[in-house]
Amino acid sequence: MEAEGRVLGPPLPPPSLGSGGEAEADPDPPAGSPGAARGPLLAAAAEVLALDDEEDDLEVFSKDTSLAEVNSFSPSMPISPSSMINQYKFEDEPELRDLFITVDDPESHITAIETFITYRVVTKTSRGEFDSSEYQVRRRYQDFLWLKSKLEAAHPTLIIPPLPEKFIMKGMVERFSDEFIETRRKALHKFLNRIADHPTLTFNEDFKIFLTAQAWELSSHKKQGPGLLSRMGQTVRAVASSVRGGVKNRPETFTEMNDYMETFSQKINVLDKIAHRIYKEEREYFNEMKEYGPIHTLWSASEEDIADSLKGVASCIDKCCKATEKRMAGLSENLLPILHEYVLYSEILMGVLKRRDQIQGELDSKVDALANKKTEKDLFSGEIGKLEDKVECANNALKADWDRWKQNMQCDMRSTFTNVAENNLRYYEECLATWESFLASQTVDLHVEEDSEDKP
Repeated sequence: MEAEGRVLGPPLPPPSLGSGGEAEADPDPPAGSPGAARGPLLAAAAEVLALDDEEDDLEVFSKDTSLAEVNSFSPSMPISPSSMINQYKFEDEPELRDLFITVDDPESHITAIETFITYRVVTKTSRGEFDSSEYQVRRRYQDFLWLKSKLEAAHPTLIIPPLPEKFIMKGMVERFSDEFIETRRKALHKFLNRIADHPTLTFNEDFKIFLTAQAWELSSHKKQGPGLLSRMGQTVRAVASSVRGGVKNRPETFTEMNDYMETFSQKINVLDKIAHRIYKEEREYFNEMKEYGPIHTLWSASEEDIADSLKGVASCIDKCCKATEKRMAGLSENLLPILHEYVLYSEILMGVLKRRDQIQGELDSKVDALANKKTEKDLFSGEIGKLEDKVECANNALKADWDRWKQNMQCDMRSTFTNVAENNLRYYEECLATWESFLASQTVDLHVEEDSEDKP
């Protein structure tokens, strides 16, 4: 983009996010300049996409992996024949969707204790297990958190989609501002639709209750969950499992997954930070450019001989300013949310791998206990058999979901970077055409002046 930067005229454009990696930044951009942020982003993006092209990307389950094996890990979800048919239809014929969810119409609620936002969740479905074909309920953020926790409890080794964080970075955007509410609404909408598109999570009973129950019904259902002491016991067991150390017999597949996610997490976090820095620099550039154009208009009032040229420059700057605003909107709507979503996904996947290791660790400890005890062998053998089944189900669920997640991630990343490249091309073409038109008009005026001077 180096040549393009020179053509655009007085207000040099801020850094481009690149177009497929073909453009290159200046060899040594000055520190703090917009171009300084562009090189690391391009390099990090290339490395993230390069992760997808590794030879033999990890062993995954064959296409005939049974969804029954995936579901069998959740004792709270009995599998009916009709449910299995629906799941196979969803796998084999993804275009035949039967569940459509929309999150919209945010409302602010102010009480003596707190202020919060609720969102309308509209569900349309043709599934037989629903009593109606359409539902409308209102949900607040803590209801979404409850759903996510229930899904994680029922399916500890499935990849649950991320929710936007409850708290926001200070100085980024005001809480309860229109921008914040709209950004959260979009994230909540994506969260529910990713669950709806998942071949297993979409049939979770708590998900159905979330979509259909009125507020008082949902509140009553929440109270039926495990109590505080039960949740504390689960936490203590998880901590104790992690303290015991690494897993002895972890399959190589999951070691490779863990290594992949450590690299992916590092790269996607770098991308996220640089993209936010570029957006901040672009906003600063945009604000300065808004002040830059009017100066030329004011100047033209006192320079009669070059007034037309100054007004032309002001007009070009104004058009470039509008083009920059559109590009900023593209970054905030398309690039930043996707990158940050996968930052959250990387944390979720590391958590899933740890939970799988905890299940494996529980089996290893029982095997060790059996080897050290001569009595109660029958009791330990039965427990070990159950744990072996539990580990196998956990492994199968994670392997099947891993392959699906990687495909979605690769598609999202390629689509996002392609979209950014196309937006950059449109931006530079629009600015280039603006300045070329101005130069052409100045050339014509110059020829007219020369002709008038040549006449006697």
